[in-house]
This record gives sequence, structure tokens and C-alpha cells, in this order.
Amino acid sequence: MNTNKPEKPLLDLQNVEKRFALDQGFLETIKMRGGKLIREKREVHAVNNVSLSVERGEALCVVGESGCGKSTVARLIAGLLTPSAGEIHYDGERIDNRSRHDLLPLRKKMQMIFQNPYASLNPRMTIQQALEEPVKYHTPSLTRAEVKDKVAEVMLSVGVDPSWSARYPHEFSGGQRQRIAIARALTVNPEFIIADEPISALDVSIQAQVLNLMLEAKEQRGLTYLFITHDLSVVQHFGTRVAVLYLGSVCELADTATLFENPKHPYTKALLSAVPQLKDDGPSHIRLKGEIPTPINLPLGCPFESRCAYANVRCETERPAAVQQPDGSLVACHAVEEDRLQD
Repeated sequence: MNTNKPEKPLLDLQNVEKRFALDQGFLETIKMRGGKLIREKREVHAVNNVSLSVERGEALCVVGESGCGKSTVARLIAGLLTPSAGEIHYDGERIDNRSRHDLLPLRKKMQMIFQNPYASLNPRMTIQQALEEPVKYHTPSLTRAEVKDKVAEVMLSVGVDPSWSARYPHEFSGGQRQRIAIARALTVNPEFIIADEPISALDVSIQAQVLNLMLEAKEQRGLTYLFITHDLSVVQHFGTRVAVLYLGSVCELADTATLFENPKHPYTKALLSAVPQLKDDGPSHIRLKGEIPTPINLPLGCPFESRCAYANVRCETERPAAVQQPDGSLVACHAVEEDRLQD
């Protein structure tokens, strides 16, 4: 009899929500409705009932159009924001209810690479100072020589010459700065990296270099990634699994190969049809019609209903639950559940 229990995911999000209040003061909440004064609090529903897990050693890509809640999910996981509802577990322990002080030991295990390398490095610090800072903070027992050796080793591993360490960020190109930002994340030997659109601010010629660098670091250091992006061509190259977000909700979650070969949700199909293809037999471009709902007043039913060609009355009134498909993917769509999609 096999008594081995299945390994827990490294990261587990359970029904996570994040709402941002639009009305700050009491007077802003007072509204006139039908000749009467009422109090109404407006909120932006950025993340809505998101459940995700990230297994050790994988690269889970979170994709979707601008404003769908990708970066908010990243900041919730990193502890930069607090969820309005739900739970976040890391390595089997709940972390979303911890104080900043209690999260400090976790900072060494979990690092974040931001979108803009021009803003994420302190312009007043030399590269040496920027890379030494996290090492000194998280491992104060190291001697000065050991810290310098560690920084030099990490700089070499990301293709940055250690002799450049006395320079300031403005002396580097965008690609070099992002390499330095990756080096800064790696200096504390993390096991989990949240990459929030780390290549979107870079030239296309540099993007592949930075992606390959991150993949090499994954293999050499056994890293686990949560990779936020809106570029599906990057996902195909980098991800092991893909979560598709729309208006703060997960509409499809699948292995990368499964998603690209057999997308099921109408929104996923539309996204993939927009990826430029060199082959003539690629899917024809799907043009979405209808209004994009506002995250302030979320639809009662499916968030994609107003733009979906397969929507019916049930889609207007009932929010779809994620249902596992025969190939293992999870899809939140009434039309898929009822087998109403016709290609």
C-alpha cells in the first residue's frame, strides 16, 4: 500500500478577492437616488474569487488583457496588498494574514521582478550597492568579502560584467537593467519568483535573451515562477501551465500545450486567434464585439457575457463555476458545460 501523500503545492490561492474603495470620505458615499439621500460605497472589483495553485519547479503563466487583474494577483501573493477575501497559502502555511514583520522570513524565499527596469532600481545606488543590500539584509552573518563574492557570482550568472558594479542604473540599457533586476532577485537564493511582465518594456531583440536567462536560472537553481504577461507567444515558450484571466476572474486554466492546441473558453479562443501566425492554417482572427463591463459594476452572471457570441439567458444571470474537462483543463463557461460551442 502506497502511503505517500501527494505533495502540497508551493503556492495556493483559495477564493481570493481584492476590492479597492473609490469613495474615501463619508461625504463621497452620499448619493441622491429617486429624490432620496442614500449612502453608497463604490468599489473596484479587481480580483474576483480566484483560486490557483503553483507546483514546485513549474512556471505558471497568468495572461489576459490590460486591466484584468494580473498585476493585482502578483502583488497580493507578494504581500504588497492584502486580500479583501480568501486565503493565500505558501508551502502549506497561510501568509495573507501575517504582519509585515512576520513576512520577513518569507521575503528571502519569494522575490519579485517588476515590469519597468527603469523604475525598479534606485537611481542613487550603484549596481554594487543595489545588489549588496538584500544580501546584507537577509544574511547579516556574511562577511564583507563573502557579500562581494556572492554579488560577483550572481552578476556573472546573468551576463553582467562584475567590473560594471561601480556604475549607476542610468548608465545601462533597458535589457541590462532588467538583467541586474533579475540578479538582485537571485542574490538571496529564492525558491519562488513572481515576474510581473518583466520583458514588456524591452525591445523584442532583448526579450528572448532575458527569457532564456530566466529559463536557465530555473533549471540551474530549481526555481518556481509565477509569470505575469499579456504576450501569448512568450507563454508558449516559457510556461508549463496557463491561467487566463478576464475581469479579475479565471476563465480557463490548462497545461500550455493543451491550451494552445485545444482552447475551450470563447475568450481564450479570441486571445489565441490574435497571436500572429506564420502558418496559413492558423485560426482566423476572432473579432470581439460588445462593451467591456466595468470592474466597478460587475455583471451578475458571466463577466464575458456582453462580448460572447454564445451567451444566453443563463450566462446573464448565473456566474459560471470552473469545471474540469476530460483533458484536465479547468473552464468556467456555461456554453462549454452545455456543449453549445460550434466552430
